[in-house]
Amino acid sequence: MAIFLLEVPHEAVACARAAQIFLNAGSHFLTHADWGCTDGEHKAWIIAEVENKDEARSILPPALRPQAKITRLNYYSLDQIDEILSHHQR
Repeated sequence: MAIFLLEVPHEAVACARAAQIFLNAGSHFLTHADWGCTDGEHKAWIIAEVENKDEARSILPPALRPQAKITRLNYYSLDQIDEILSHHQR
């Protein structure tokens, strides 16, 4: 399994509409999403552990899928960072 960040942008006047789409789709992810609207960042973010980007996108209600950005997340160990740095310093 991989970890993905699902980012769903929406227009400033559409905050409630975006939430309503999640609710109408029966998505329990509405209650697991973090929303930036009150700080002027009109996006919702969800972190999901799934097999691939297609599965991550399928979590979202169909109406919100086209504008969503799906990013696979990863961690680096100190050894990995050292190796990456050594490749860039050659």
